[in-house]
Amino acid sequence: MKIGNMQKLIISCTVAPSSLYPNISNNPQTPDDAVDQAILAWKAGASIVHIHGKRPFGADEYGHIIRTLRNKTDAIIQIGQSVLSITDRMSMISQKPDMISVSLNNHDIAFPGRTVVALHTREEMEEYCRVCEKFGIKPEWEIAHAGSTWNLKYLAEKGLIRPPYFASLLFDWPGSNWSPAIPEELLYRLGHQIEGTISSVVVLGRAQMEISLMSMALGCHLRVGTEDNPYYLPDQPAKNSEELVARIVRIANEIGRPVAKSSEAREILGIAGT
Repeated sequence: MKIGNMQKLIISCTVAPSSLYPNISNNPQTPDDAVDQAILAWKAGASIVHIHGKRPFGADEYGHIIRTLRNKTDAIIQIGQSVLSITDRMSMISQKPDMISVSLNNHDIAFPGRTVVALHTREEMEEYCRVCEKFGIKPEWEIAHAGSTWNLKYLAEKGLIRPPYFASLLFDWPGSNWSPAIPEELLYRLGHQIEGTISSVVVLGRAQMEISLMSMALGCHLRVGTEDNPYYLPDQPAKNSEELVARIVRIANEIGRPVAKSSEAREILGIAGT
């Protein structure tokens, strides 16, 4: 079973607020908070910065975020909130970030104190392919389980997308999107990705490090940051996302897995430079 091919490690950093730990103090709240943390994370070694707010930002706010980051970094700018409809996201899409998150499964997430539910049809997924092609945006395909991979294969076989496909494999998201953050599940999911997929692991909560490090060792990629796990140690919140990225960079260097710069990640993923 082929897993990864030991490309340079692409580190994504999500500087969005944590829905699992909504009251933690290091949650970025405003567009400027997101920009500041994204710049620090990029300087620490993240080549992709994943951004959204606790509330949906408006077109002007996303425009400000994207312009500022392009002026101060060469980071790959990835905008999240795949739970929203295409119509609700068009003002953001029109700002032409490098990437947007697209869900290949329905949302049914049971966060503390709130449940997030949204239906994502294959017709919607097909429309995302056309919209991303029109605006020159690369999708980040969110894959919560094996059925999500079936949908990615469906889109590829219809000729709506071209490799490489960047897939974020989600683990330990509460609700019917849940899958266990254990080695057996990671190997199963990686073994069933379609040809041409570049896989990155996204683990919600405190099981993150074991699975992320396993992904790194297997030649795949990973995401850290305040949205997924804002803790540096079990009882110690990270100062910010920069600290979480810096730890991964240090470990990668120590085990001999070079970390990709943003320009190198663009080449791996087939994303044009800024």
